[in-house]
Amino acid sequence: MTTEPDAFVDVTSESELRELIGEPAPYTRDKARTALHALDRAWLARSPLCLIATSAADGSCDVSPKGDPPGFTLVLDDRTLAIPDRPGNKRLDGFRNILANPRVGLIYLLPGRGDTLRINGRARIVREAPFLDEMIVRRNRPKLALVVEIEEVFHHCSKAFLRSHTWDPDSWQPEALPSRARIAQALERPADSLAQLEEHYGPRYAEGLYEAN
Repeated sequence: MTTEPDAFVDVTSESELRELIGEPAPYTRDKARTALHALDRAWLARSPLCLIATSAADGSCDVSPKGDPPGFTLVLDDRTLAIPDRPGNKRLDGFRNILANPRVGLIYLLPGRGDTLRINGRARIVREAPFLDEMIVRRNRPKLALVVEIEEVFHHCSKAFLRSHTWDPDSWQPEALPSRARIAQALERPADSLAQLEEHYGPRYAEGLYEAN
């Protein structure tokens, strides 16, 4: 497959985009709101997974998943959310981006549902607040939380999930690719033996999700 620039025809303006794709229906164009509805609150109370998109001052981007028991995102008021941080790999990609550029995009998923809840806004990193006591899971009180001031909130249709069959177990093939241990050995930790990595990513990995590392 060629990657020669001359083989591509780029789109360079919004007018060109509109000529190709057309205009959205009014109910789609105007659906973004600036505050949470009761249905949004209900969605957040049931969602166990959020994808957080951030970008740095230079425009480089990152998307980070955040997962916890359903309802892990606290609704502080109709325009403000708080998301706990848990022990991770300490790269802090998203947090470092937020320090330079506070704008974030969130997608909240509900397993088995193709539609999603999307929230855009401005975030700040909080190291101490009374609500951190409400975020304790397995004795882990988060050291940090992301507080998001909502600018846009809306629900998104399920077409991408329907096309991809994401929630259809008959389409799942988790064994089609090498295990996480094999990927880590090939790309990240070549000095470690496969046995060491399989032990690391084995049952104890799940048991230590809320332990500081």
